[in-house]
Amino acid sequence: MTRIVIRIGGSVIASPVNIDLMNKYVQLIKQIKIQGHEIAVILGGGTLAREFINIAKNLNLEPTAQDRIAISVSRLYAQLFMEKLGDLGCGKVATTLDEAAECFSQKKVVVMGGLKPGHTTDTVGALVAERLNADLLVKGTNQDGVYTKDPRKFSDAVKLDKLTFDDLTHVLEHSEHKVGIHQIIDHMAIDILKRNHLKLIVFNGFKPENLLLAADGQNIGTVIR
Repeated sequence: MTRIVIRIGGSVIASPVNIDLMNKYVQLIKQIKIQGHEIAVILGGGTLAREFINIAKNLNLEPTAQDRIAISVSRLYAQLFMEKLGDLGCGKVATTLDEAAECFSQKKVVVMGGLKPGHTTDTVGALVAERLNADLLVKGTNQDGVYTKDPRKFSDAVKLDKLTFDDLTHVLEHSEHKVGIHQIIDHMAIDILKRNHLKLIVFNGFKPENLLLAADGQNIGTVIR
């Protein structure tokens, strides 16, 4: 049995909403659950969240308010996912770590969006992994893993199969939280994973079967520890 926190990027499942992909993830999570694994799922807000952040900026709202609005969007996607899970879920989207732990204690699948301003959903995933004493955090992104530089901008970018958290900080564009930040993972999440000696796997989220491979202990995407 493995305790797995699954972080599904908004760029994968919600930009635009990919109903077929969401259905595939739900079915695979059901399959992983039947195999005996314990699971928490964290969903990002994707393009819609960033659109609402821009609206909030144009309304001259403070960054904290912008974050709260983005969190609401991510929780809407989490609600869709949780409803599709049916009885495997807890019947509501967890909005605190205590609620996540309570849901987990009932042997249900935890589903969450954002948590609080200043925290990305990557950080939420790391905090949930810490609270639930998870064995693994996996993140489905719009890339095949971590690259030496952004492959969308640089044709000479090289995919990295393995690296340490210290190495990872050198290939990230942003070093601090920004509302609507969009990169492989943020520094706050890295610090949490690092202090708990948690393994992170970053893989292509458009291939949900990667979840089964990760749960089976196979090396896919980029393994960071």
